[in-house]
Amino acid sequence: MTITSKIEKSQTQLWLAAIKPPMYSVAIIPITVGTAIAFAVTNIFDAKIFVTFLSAAILIIAWLNLSNDVFDSETGIDINKAHSVVNLTGNKSLVFWLANLFLGLGILGIIAICWWQHDWMVLWLILLCCAGGYTYQGPPFRLGYHGLGEFICFFTFGPGAIAASFYSQTQTFSLPAWAASIIIGITTSIILFCSHFHQVEDDLAAGKTSPIVRLGTALGSQVLTWTTVSVFALTVIFVLLGWFPLTSLLIFASLSFAYQLVTHVRQYHDVPEKVSNCKFLAVNFHFTSGLLLALGFILS
Repeated sequence: MTITSKIEKSQTQLWLAAIKPPMYSVAIIPITVGTAIAFAVTNIFDAKIFVTFLSAAILIIAWLNLSNDVFDSETGIDINKAHSVVNLTGNKSLVFWLANLFLGLGILGIIAICWWQHDWMVLWLILLCCAGGYTYQGPPFRLGYHGLGEFICFFTFGPGAIAASFYSQTQTFSLPAWAASIIIGITTSIILFCSHFHQVEDDLAAGKTSPIVRLGTALGSQVLTWTTVSVFALTVIFVLLGWFPLTSLLIFASLSFAYQLVTHVRQYHDVPEKVSNCKFLAVNFHFTSGLLLALGFILS
């Protein structure tokens, strides 16, 4: 392999890391689960609305990822992050306006759904989610720097997104959807929680008191274990309460992904170069468990 090809490969890898394709599961899973529950509860499925909502959600996540890169570049926390889009392009203004373009297109998709249904509830729910997403890194809030990112993540991608996707199909709300939103909120927050293990020093230098900075990596790995276990425990509880169908226990087929995640973090929690990939293990667990939960409702 020539030096030129190695450089090109390295640049491609950096861009893939910057774009974060696996992270778009946080858009796909809530919309899929909410729609699946709507189908299970009401036997209603509108494919046009589902595809439009899914596309809009992906665009909004693109806005969130790009704008977070912009806001992080202003605090200096990404100074050692080679795969920051701002660092790769060297043009913060371009990235900022591209992010806003994605947001605008995503919101247009949501407006289209509301226009078709003559009901604007979904728009208000998504705007509330976007506002929460902005407060995570956006000035003057930057709540993620105060260790509140996981709470924002939980409510935005759990109750907010699933309520909106369920409502987009049915124009109503449902207890099973609210219960499922707790599980999806937890698995999404786990992704963000895992992203902190390898960057404790950078967080401290930037004054960011992430949960791992506050807890330490050892205690953080234990919190991760029990939080992951809670996903399966809650599913069983919701089945016993009659809120979930028995087929939702399909989620237990994702146990291997959960085990891989918690054992990896417990072993390497204080080794940044080895624990840095745990957020992708968390994505695997989030995506697989979410799809299985959706399938469980569809089969019911």
